[in-house]
Amino acid sequence: MPIFEFVCGQCGRTFEELMTFAQMEAGEAACPGCGSSQVQRNLSSFATGTGGGGGTAPVGGCGSGGFT
Repeated sequence: MPIFEFVCGQCGRTFEELMTFAQMEAGEAACPGCGSSQVQRNLSSFATGTGGGGGTAPVGGCGSGGFT
């Protein structure tokens, strides 16, 4: 299930909501601050699987395999 990012048209608060595409299209998002349903979806970035955001594999530490 994707996380959508919204901004409230009533109070201006930015928040994230975990919901299906159908729920998002149906307008089921509401501001957790003021309860308004006048929200607009923001375009947000996405995460990569590397954890560093730079597109390279982590060096050492957990997951390095430990093989010699």
